[in-house]
Amino acid sequence: MGNAVATKKNAELSTDVLDDIFDSAGEGTVFDASELEIPFVRLAQILSTQLNKKKPEYIEGAELGSIYNNVTKEYWDGNTGITVIPCYQVTKYLEFIPREQGGGFKGELSPSDPILQLAKRVGSKEILPHGNELVRSDQHFVLVLGDDGMFQLAVIDMKSSALKHSRRWKTQIAMQKIKHPKTGAMVTPAVFATMWKLTSTEDSNDQGEWANWSVEKVGLVSDRGILKEAKKFRESCVAGEVKVTSEDDEKKNASEDTASESATSNLEDEIPF
Repeated sequence: MGNAVATKKNAELSTDVLDDIFDSAGEGTVFDASELEIPFVRLAQILSTQLNKKKPEYIEGAELGSIYNNVTKEYWDGNTGITVIPCYQVTKYLEFIPREQGGGFKGELSPSDPILQLAKRVGSKEILPHGNELVRSDQHFVLVLGDDGMFQLAVIDMKSSALKHSRRWKTQIAMQKIKHPKTGAMVTPAVFATMWKLTSTEDSNDQGEWANWSVEKVGLVSDRGILKEAKKFRESCVAGEVKVTSEDDEKKNASEDTASESATSNLEDEIPF
């Protein structure tokens, strides 16, 4: 949706104006990476505030399974999907009070915290020794490519039932092989040299339905300029210079996702979360 609008606006600009824009490209837009907050691109769920007309986060036209940017409120049809270049991935460990005890986000645990090893599977959930729930979240830092040749930086977080799709995506990335034209050796291309199509699928059982991710390989990045931008974004992520939009939003969404998926069934162990 948003990409189509941008393409139309660019097409209306005169050649002279476009020349001036390209001649001054980048001027005044270079900021230290630590000053930038990367938005989340997510799937709209049953309980997402983006579908609630009474909430300020409401996005007109969005529906269950729509893909949306939590900052710009741009959204894409889930069936059409988006094309992304993965640049970096990190797994976060989030602690929540169980919903039957009032719910709520308790905090983020360090990957080295020994308590993670003590979590036990209870039905579809991982429960920590003191009774709180452990939620693992794979965060994928990506470039979202537009039909107009533009791109935006974003984080796609996959948690709960989406973790299985995240693992498959990472497995596919690791299995990529291309033949070196000079040596003939088979090599694995850098993560930022590959493009993937992400669409929305519907998971359901007899109690309800929820949106989930589907990932499909597109191919290698063919634009050298985009490749350089993807590499630069990865380097910033690796250096710890990149931060995502407010932690409060991340916690709120994690809570909403968990509640939305749980609300689809009273028999939680029947849903592959």
